[in-house]
Amino acid sequence: MNTDITPEQLTTKMRNSALGSLARREHSCYELRQKLLHKFSDPQRTEETIAWVSELGYLNDERFAGMFVRSSIGKGRGPERISRELQQKGVASTVIADALADNETDWVSLAEEILSRKFPHPVQDYKDKAKRMRFLQYRGFSMAHIGELM
Repeated sequence: MNTDITPEQLTTKMRNSALGSLARREHSCYELRQKLLHKFSDPQRTEETIAWVSELGYLNDERFAGMFVRSSIGKGRGPERISRELQQKGVASTVIADALADNETDWVSLAEEILSRKFPHPVQDYKDKAKRMRFLQYRGFSMAHIGELM
């Protein structure tokens, strides 16, 4: 970081960086905080910038979680994987639960669709069934969903 920069210029640079990141895609508060800290190494101004973009309505974990859930469902991911990835992005567990509950997805039907695309032929034997079950687990479907499907 340049030492000839004034505090006002630094604040402006941080705000512009935050707005630029948010213009490209939604971020969780945690993600944006990490980006700003990595780029500017100024915790106090980072928190001020996070508060500023939040007040403007550009940064919202609830909106981010909802968007992430919809996007992940489109990619064929199950609720457990979605939840785990949102936790890694610093989203609160209550926000995650609300985002998953607001989405009226039939997880068993989604798992069946994903499975039929990957494995178009019928189950051959126990080894094949176990392979399909592992695949669905990796995609983030619970054993309850998998059991219902199998």
